[in-house]
Amino acid sequence: MSDITGDLSAVSEAKGGSDAARISEVKSWLTSQFEFAGKEVPNFEYTHRSITHLYNLATVSQAKSQAATIVANDFRLKASEYRAQAARIREILESAGMSQESLPSNVVSSAQVLANVANLLNIRDTELSSFLVAMGDISLRKTGVEEKRAKAQKESNALLDYTRKAIQRLTYLKKILAQLEDDVVPCESQMENWKTNLEVMAVKEEQYIQQYNKYEMLLNRVGYTPKISHRELVEMAEHRKELEKMTKPVLDTLRSYQDLPPDKALAALAIEDKKRQFASAEKYLEEVLQSALETSDE
Repeated sequence: MSDITGDLSAVSEAKGGSDAARISEVKSWLTSQFEFAGKEVPNFEYTHRSITHLYNLATVSQAKSQAATIVANDFRLKASEYRAQAARIREILESAGMSQESLPSNVVSSAQVLANVANLLNIRDTELSSFLVAMGDISLRKTGVEEKRAKAQKESNALLDYTRKAIQRLTYLKKILAQLEDDVVPCESQMENWKTNLEVMAVKEEQYIQQYNKYEMLLNRVGYTPKISHRELVEMAEHRKELEKMTKPVLDTLRSYQDLPPDKALAALAIEDKKRQFASAEKYLEEVLQSALETSDE
């Protein structure tokens, strides 16, 4: 305590008269609190901050102590008044021959039950109106609790339904996952097969492209153009058949000359005549083909 007093004195000299009053109050408060607990005030460093904090604690503690003292005194006063009232009621009941000893045991038990119910309902008397008001209040609270319970039950049922659906969904997803895992190996083999087929198709495509380029070069070499249509080719084939019909008699005549007698002069004249006819037919064929090609170019 001497160290505390010295520290308090130093702080009071440093901070002035206002701090000295606070330090005195803090000192008396600490002493009273620790003496009440049967202990001594511990040594610690006294600063302006610690004094301020302890002063605030002391102020709050004293205010609460005063409030508790007032409430306690009020309770003591009420208790004394209740005891005096109970004594007066007891005297009245004894003068009327209704003391607790003279009453039947069932009446005493009923009165005790009535008192317990009154305490349970938090009412100060046993008037019927007080019981009715208390019961009405309990009924209202019961209704509120039932409504809250029904709401909670409804929410619980909804959550239970959601949980059940979630479990079903989870089971379905697990089943789908198992099926997908079972299908992984066949799908991988099928994908490998498709990959092999794609490689083969790529090789075939390259071959087809090369063949297409080759055929295109060949068609360009022979003078084919996209303008030559199927109809024009059919017409050219018909002209060829007509020319074959026209040249067939000439060829038959030439073949008949093979059976002529060995007269060189007549044979030579006949051969020259047939040659002129054959040359005329070839010329006519060339003119027809040339006209067909010119028509297709236009």
